Amino acid sequence: MQTLAIDIETYSSTDLIKSGVYKYVEPEDFTVLLFACSLDNGPIELFDLTNLGPEGKVIVDSRFKEIQMMLLDPAILKTAYNANFERTCLSEYLHVKLPPEQWECTMAKASMLGLPLSLDAAAKALKISEQKDSAGKALIRYFSLPCKPTKTNGGRTRNLPGHDMEKWEQFKEYCVQDVRTEQAIRNKIQFFNIPVVERKLWWLDQKVNDTGILLDPEFIRNAIRFDINNREKLNTEAIELTGLNNPNSATQLKAWLSEETDEQVTSLTKEAIPVLLEKTDCKNVTRVLQIRQEMSKTSVKKYQAMMTGICRDNRVRGLLQYYGANRTGRWAGRLIQVQNLPRIELKDLDLARQLVRTGDAEILEILFGNVPDTLSQLIRTSFIASPGHRFIIADFSAIEARVIAWLAGEKWRIDVFNTHGKIYEASASQMFKVPIEQITKSSPLRQKGKISELALGYQGGPNALITMGALKMGVVDQALREAKIRFNNNETVYETWSELEAHVIESELEKLVKMWRNANKAIVKYWETVEEAAINAVNGEPSTIGHGIRFFMDKGILCIMLPSGRMLCYLRPTLKPNRFGGESIVYEGMNQTTKQWGRMDTYGGKLVENIVQAVARDCLADAMLRMDDAGYNICMHVHDEIVCDEPNEHGSTEEVNKIMCQPITWAKGLPLHAESYESSYYRKD
Repeated sequence: MQTLAIDIETYSSTDLIKSGVYKYVEPEDFTVLLFACSLDNGPIELFDLTNLGPEGKVIVDSRFKEIQMMLLDPAILKTAYNANFERTCLSEYLHVKLPPEQWECTMAKASMLGLPLSLDAAAKALKISEQKDSAGKALIRYFSLPCKPTKTNGGRTRNLPGHDMEKWEQFKEYCVQDVRTEQAIRNKIQFFNIPVVERKLWWLDQKVNDTGILLDPEFIRNAIRFDINNREKLNTEAIELTGLNNPNSATQLKAWLSEETDEQVTSLTKEAIPVLLEKTDCKNVTRVLQIRQEMSKTSVKKYQAMMTGICRDNRVRGLLQYYGANRTGRWAGRLIQVQNLPRIELKDLDLARQLVRTGDAEILEILFGNVPDTLSQLIRTSFIASPGHRFIIADFSAIEARVIAWLAGEKWRIDVFNTHGKIYEASASQMFKVPIEQITKSSPLRQKGKISELALGYQGGPNALITMGALKMGVVDQALREAKIRFNNNETVYETWSELEAHVIESELEKLVKMWRNANKAIVKYWETVEEAAINAVNGEPSTIGHGIRFFMDKGILCIMLPSGRMLCYLRPTLKPNRFGGESIVYEGMNQTTKQWGRMDTYGGKLVENIVQAVARDCLADAMLRMDDAGYNICMHVHDEIVCDEPNEHGSTEEVNKIMCQPITWAKGLPLHAESYESSYYRKD
């Protein structure tokens, strides 16, 4: 099959970064400025599409007309780095739907090998000779974005080629260089072929992103208005209480609080404010801190992001990035970040939503109190089913817990998932040697079982429990109360309560870790097995462990072949001594905290986490393909959940559950379970 490598430069008055490509192409002023391409690694051809004839139409030569025919030819594979951008822009420019089945995304292919998502970063990581032109950002700002009207530029709002022909020639070379860089990356990774299933999955991903999901603009506009009005009211109250010009200023507020409390206040973070509230008995200080908490609610900004990204038909598109998490292949959120939506704990969700939609802010505050928190919990409900449709929302239950039990062969856990499925209660029963019937939903033991399940499956320790919220859940409260009594009676060796408190917390959490590991010896052994297999592979000794998971080196990449046939990739791994006297694997990757490419280390538990999350992702992918084949319209998916926008007369929760839980050919014995429900708007059941 012939391959046409493509890069384009475009113009639109809409902000691409904030609005996404689907809204970016909607304005009348959207256009393609430059089109560069290469057929089968041949010479790069550049077409300047800004040449206008006497009637204002673009003058195109016969060769570009041939290229246009290639874009429509199913026998020619079109490639680009982030092909969704080129495919969407060219579809709009040519007024024809370019099907994703005729495209291959070089960015997706690179991500599968553990490379960064951006063209520039991927080229640098591969150390190829054809690097991205560093002058591009300034040229894009000049030609692809609106400009500020000034006396110097004659009051224009857009720079055209004739305004600076030297920059325009540089811009053309920049476009050509992007094709060179994309080709160089493709040539460097040509040894790797995208699995057939992943090709189908990318096509489905493009279909889902092209379709998008309907938003309720009236509801969203009211939510934004409620938030603005509430912030103004709170700000006025804070000014009256503090006398400050700007109580939103952290510097001013810290100084005021320090003076009022006679203590140095150095932090106003989300974690610091509850501590300050506990220490004070001053009503004014308490109220000011509460106002600060309310006004710091950042999740309501998602409403504004929705209005920024909403298309003219009230749908929002491009919310999901295929292979956005290239460590595991899971999707990443874009624009609104649907992978990170606030939890819903409102008792009457329908009423709260209706009050916002009808604009009744006063009753909303009377009935539900904290307005920002209520609006935050209502964010999910901004997504609504199409007219004459309803959502069918299906979710895999405890998928990661099921996958790790299956991979490690932890029999008692598999038995739980094949029967009642109450893993928190069962875990507590195993840890504390208490009959499961005695562990109720409100039992402190269930809380300990739950937090242990959430935090310890990937070799985590006390810090993992704290990070997951163990202290907030109160799992050490009873031990602290008993210690406080001993301290007050002078029955301890500790001179200060803070020292004893730290000791009790550490001791109690270490007990939990030890008890969980004793109850899950097969999983603990699995961490060791995976780490040993990975280290051996880096040393040139490939091996295969349970469920056909294979570890081997290929082209300087540590590859972990998953049960599905897909690979996890770790670039340029080496071994280094660790603080425990053994060896750790160090590889090149994207640091999830700093978002910088660099060297990082890993270990058995972390590798197991990657494998488990990748297998869970493959289960979701398998279900998505089956749902699509069955005629269901997937409009969004979040973590292990699929949202379908279905006509009222089509589909059922029973059928969806059956499709979701069909045995997977590569996952024999994996105890899957899914639950689904219907709703006119997006929510959690």
